[in-house]
Amino acid sequence: MPRGSRLKVVGSRVKPLPRALSLQPRASLVVVGASLLLAISIAGCGRGAERGPGPLRVWHWMTDRIEAFDELAKRYERETGAAVRFELYAPSEVYVQKVRAAAQTDGLPDVYGVLGESRDFASFINAGHVLPLDEAMNRENQAWRVLFFPNALAVNAFRDGNPYRVPPGVYGVPIDVMNVQLFYNKTLLAKLGLDPAAPPSAWQAFLDVGKLAKERGLIGFVSGWAELWLIDCFAMDYAIHQMGMRKVEATYRGKVSYRNPDWGRVLSLFAQLRESGLPAEGIVTMVNKQAEQLFANERAVFAFNGTWGVNVYQSMNPGLDYGVMMLPRLSERPMVTWGGAGSSFVVNATSHRTAEALAFLAWLTAEPQQRYLLEATQNIPANRVAAAALPTPLAAFADDMDSTVHPRLFDAQEHSTVIEALTKGIQSILIGEATPEQVAAHVDDVKRQALQQ
Repeated sequence: MPRGSRLKVVGSRVKPLPRALSLQPRASLVVVGASLLLAISIAGCGRGAERGPGPLRVWHWMTDRIEAFDELAKRYERETGAAVRFELYAPSEVYVQKVRAAAQTDGLPDVYGVLGESRDFASFINAGHVLPLDEAMNRENQAWRVLFFPNALAVNAFRDGNPYRVPPGVYGVPIDVMNVQLFYNKTLLAKLGLDPAAPPSAWQAFLDVGKLAKERGLIGFVSGWAELWLIDCFAMDYAIHQMGMRKVEATYRGKVSYRNPDWGRVLSLFAQLRESGLPAEGIVTMVNKQAEQLFANERAVFAFNGTWGVNVYQSMNPGLDYGVMMLPRLSERPMVTWGGAGSSFVVNATSHRTAEALAFLAWLTAEPQQRYLLEATQNIPANRVAAAALPTPLAAFADDMDSTVHPRLFDAQEHSTVIEALTKGIQSILIGEATPEQVAAHVDDVKRQALQQ
């Protein structure tokens, strides 16, 4: 099995979680959590609770967590006598292909994760490959459900009347929560004559760093924008900031054109980025691992990255002095951040070991295991009790979890062909091959074709 790089446990500096995220008294969550594993083990889930032959199989793609997961598997076997085997398939593209092929041949493991858009998740559910979790979540006065951040569960749920005709309910168990924000190097900001305690929070001030960075031989801004989803995150944040979620959803429904002036303003931001000289040269061919290395090596002032970056930068450069902030604002309208559940597991509905799988996931998401994952991988736990105190700078991400948005939370989702046209069009703007107006017209044409299909 491929192994991840050795992980380090960081110091114990902590910051209280914001009040908005601490929705239940700690004592009550601990009590219901303690009874949850027993309740699920006794109740089973329709297929009997007897332990099957061999270890419970869990597939995942998370290369930074393989050692932590292996350790948790050992602890689980010591505590319960039940064996669990984590199987890693990476990178994510390989994992997606592996899961799709297994679904077609009834070869899925007992527990796995579904990577993709809402329609991908829905297709697995509608094909009978995902066990509904509301029954398990609601036992013992919703003992399992109340442990999680609501937005983490929402990303794994479908509402009544959803366009994919999935029965409403929760289908995935979140392991952690995440969002994508702007990392800034405090040392480099000071070298540029800027206050590291007050990084640029307005769009124009952000762009102005480009000239200062070039004068010092530095890169202003890096991100893995060869990976279209990161461009989509950035663009979505500003689209909602510019026009509000309702207008974005109306666009996805086909009620608002991509030729609308508000979309033109969003696309023009990328032309402004290019003209400012802030982005790294060749940013549209830069994978995120390369961007992370540039920021960790203190060659870039800003990096657009997710919560996982905390663990990555710790492993690459433990002495890196940085902060985390929301993207710079265009106006007084609140800024949002792309995020929600970071990674989640589902139970294979065709497995004869669903009760075992549920018991294991209940154990995995209980406070002790979630705290261990926090220490080992530096990801924000999905369990709110485990996230009650976080090391800096994870607390900065947690502060903004109530401002997260995610495509799965929208009442309407955009067609994948349209998203691809939009993000590739943005790449064309960044390298000067297309104007915002040309990209808007092309995306609108692709949208009309998608609506006709």
